[in-house]
Amino acid sequence: MRSKLLLILVALVALGGIAAPSSAGTRANTKVTIRVEGRDFSGTVQSPRGSCVNGRKIRLIRQVGSQQNPSTDPVIASDTADSDGDWSTGNTGVNGRFYARAKKNDRCKADSSRTLRTENNLSS
Repeated sequence: MRSKLLLILVALVALGGIAAPSSAGTRANTKVTIRVEGRDFSGTVQSPRGSCVNGRKIRLIRQVGSQQNPSTDPVIASDTADSDGDWSTGNTGVNGRFYARAKKNDRCKADSSRTLRTENNLSS
């Protein structure tokens, strides 16, 4: 009798694990792009989950070292993506190497764009 109860309990636990939604805690992929024209930066944020696009805060970060390091590189500007995923910081007035980043949140993964360089010979 005891082994039957144990078998039933194991079966119930197993079925409960199968029935539980497996995607409840998963974050959606995010893709951030960047473009530069002079010192004007813009780009897009893309995701299969609409809430990871519309209203997503995008930070423009100046790359200080030879690699991106969002924890120490300074944020120069930011913008909020529109419903199409478009963002733009306008003219930053700063030369250097820059990348855009969307931080992770409860529903969306983080992503960083490639690094782009502004032209050093631009006048203020």
